[in-house]
Amino acid sequence: MQSLLLARSSATRSLVFNSARYYATKKPRVPNSPKPIANEPAAPPPPATEPEVEVQNASSSLPSLDISPAVEEEPKQRTGARSSKDSLSSIERKRRFMGRVSLAALLLGAAVQTWYMGREWDEDELKDKRLKSEIIEASRWGRTTHRFKNLFGTFTEPLWEELLPPPLPAGHQKPYTLLVSIDDLLVTSTWDRQHGWRTAKRPGVDYFLGYLSQFFEVVVFTTQYHYTAMPIIEKLDPYQFFIAYKLFRDATRSVNGTPVKDLTYLNRDLSKVILLDTHPEHCSAQPENAVILPKWTGDPKDKGLVAIIPFLESIGIYKPADVRPILESYRGKDIPLEYAKAEALAKQKHIEEHNKKGVSASTFTLSTLFGGSSSPAKSSPVPLTYLEQKRLEAQLQYKEERAYIEKNKDTFEKMIKDEQEAMAKQMPSTFWGAAAAMMGPPPGSEPPPAATSTPATPSTPPPATTTTVPSAFGILSGAGAGQTKSAH
Repeated sequence: MQSLLLARSSATRSLVFNSARYYATKKPRVPNSPKPIANEPAAPPPPATEPEVEVQNASSSLPSLDISPAVEEEPKQRTGARSSKDSLSSIERKRRFMGRVSLAALLLGAAVQTWYMGREWDEDELKDKRLKSEIIEASRWGRTTHRFKNLFGTFTEPLWEELLPPPLPAGHQKPYTLLVSIDDLLVTSTWDRQHGWRTAKRPGVDYFLGYLSQFFEVVVFTTQYHYTAMPIIEKLDPYQFFIAYKLFRDATRSVNGTPVKDLTYLNRDLSKVILLDTHPEHCSAQPENAVILPKWTGDPKDKGLVAIIPFLESIGIYKPADVRPILESYRGKDIPLEYAKAEALAKQKHIEEHNKKGVSASTFTLSTLFGGSSSPAKSSPVPLTYLEQKRLEAQLQYKEERAYIEKNKDTFEKMIKDEQEAMAKQMPSTFWGAAAAMMGPPPGSEPPPAATSTPATPSTPPPATTTTVPSAFGILSGAGAGQTKSAH
């Protein structure tokens, strides 16, 4: 009986212990969540909880399982042997030595060259560089920087040292050179989505070029490139009657990224050069030779180009020794208006001088023999001034030239077409043909004989007549002095 009670008590204890252990390890039951309603938004999911990481206490009393004992490093001792850095061969030492010597020589040469570039200016150098001692840098640093910048002059200077060929012999060369811009002076260009770029000629541009070409060597000097400006020039002067030369962007200097027309490269006497432009920054090299005109914006009723003709015409007629003082006297003024006033004043003085030469002289007639009274003579008409005479001659010559061009227009068109076809035939169509043309004729071939021509005998000029002419500066600036001039 007692053994039975002991067995039952041990079984009871085992059952209680196992039940407690089961409930301790069993996960709690999650109650069923209610079903979501159709229109009710779903609840957001619960945030994810990071798993707990057990952190081992540093002060744990558990013994370490690392059975390898800590070994203290002993300080290294030098043995006296050479390292790999010092174990260089003799060839490598020579290479390093020569490299150091070359670097030192390079630095020394750069220092000497920098010092030499700061030397004083000499006359030959200023003449070659077309510089003036009054406006050039005087300090050593300024001279050094200027010469250093000139090392890259290939990209900033004109392509040629002389932009125009030498002047023609006397009697064939026009005494003055007129440089004319294109942009906003002779033409204007506009762009729209429908037509793209379109270029319009300024009113009076044909008369401007044709008439003034009698007095000036007309040169188009533009900041455009050749491929954009040449089609415009061909439209302005299709038969090459009036424009003597064309200069483009590659004939300008670049100053801080701005193209500047430096007239010292022109190969002409600057005392007889006039530059017409609409951009003052393009004329900053020689502003004393420039005439800045307002820009043409495309007004079809514009008369600004025709209004400047009398002023330029008078310079070509009176032939002053230097045009720069005349241009300076009109600087900052409305040139057409001021010149018209000066010409009107000169005309008034001419009329007054004519009236003082005896307009009221009496005449002897047959009636005076029979006791009749003498009647005063009618006043003679006022003769034309020298300027008006030359202007009338120039206008007649211009009309004759225009009539000649219109009469032979078909011939000129045919000549241009034949020339274009001849150039197209001479142009090689393949790469090998172009290479052969560049290499020239094969050795041993004879060049074609040169054409010979008999020089023409110049005709004898008519005898000169002496007339009293007002001085050029007097008419152009309003003064009244006179001078004697031989007119042909």
